[in-house]
Amino acid sequence: MSLPTPIAWTPDFRVRLLDQTLLPGEERYLEIRTVEEMVEAIRSLRVRGAPLIGIAAAMGVVQALTGTGGTPVAGLSPLEAVHAAAAALSAARPTAVNLSWALGRMMLRADRHGSTPGLREALIAEADAIWAEDRAMCDRIGEAGLALIPDGATVLTHCNAGALATGGRGTALAPVYLAHERGRRVHVVVDETRPLLQGSRLTAWELQRAGVPCTLIADSMAASRLRRGDVACVLVGADRIAANGDVANKVGTYGVALAARAAGVPFYVAAPRSTVDLSTPTGDEIPIEERRPEEIARWGDRVVAPGGTPVWNPAFDVTPAALVTAIVTDFGLVLPSDLARQAR
Repeated sequence: MSLPTPIAWTPDFRVRLLDQTLLPGEERYLEIRTVEEMVEAIRSLRVRGAPLIGIAAAMGVVQALTGTGGTPVAGLSPLEAVHAAAAALSAARPTAVNLSWALGRMMLRADRHGSTPGLREALIAEADAIWAEDRAMCDRIGEAGLALIPDGATVLTHCNAGALATGGRGTALAPVYLAHERGRRVHVVVDETRPLLQGSRLTAWELQRAGVPCTLIADSMAASRLRRGDVACVLVGADRIAANGDVANKVGTYGVALAARAAGVPFYVAAPRSTVDLSTPTGDEIPIEERRPEEIARWGDRVVAPGGTPVWNPAFDVTPAALVTAIVTDFGLVLPSDLARQAR
């Protein structure tokens, strides 16, 4: 099974990113050399997926210090440069809590070290630790969710919560990949995920690359497919989970959850501990990013809506905890009502 590696260090500790905006047509890797370039990559979805955004931001902080000796930029002290980088990266996308979580860890490490020699090396080590922990968390999520996918199961997913969204094999797709590795027959129904097609462009691409059978459907077909009765479960990722178990994920997830409930199909959310935000009581307090109208009003270079048509383009929606059968985490399978206690 071949899974993509969407992020890596270069030999001089710049960041090598797979530009996900070009998939599936072109597999191009970018070298990120500045904080500003990483901010642009996160904002423009060249790198995306809540866990991977956190890893990328951690690596991006390192770019505030240039040269092997960690020379400060723009006349700032090394610690000041790192704090300025974290502030810029934090503002790139507001919904995914992994971004602020990872940056918080980097700042804690920086503050403990201070503007003394070796700060850059300390930050590289912390970013590596965040990345390694994410890989391990993906594996544990795979094990926790494996029982949900018996031999011959069909799973429906929305957006992309696989290797392209994490530092490892994924969150929602981790149990799928593990089942496939262990010889189980598994088939994935992939929502296209409008308006940016993360399902058709990314999920279908990496499933094919891994040799996992899949079928692509338009988002509007999900309810009809669930009603057919051949889907064993829905498995999706998350960008933030509130303390009460409400889940923010790619817009369209809420509709899939409603359809799954109507069809009697279990609806599971897979996410690492870092995606659980105990400081946010409910989904109502989760900030929802709104993106450019052009993402809906245009299809590539083609205009598909009359000029001046008002557009509402939230990147995420919130699925109430009552619609979530269980949450597959790196600390096991938990009910939304038990999440706050288990995540501490």
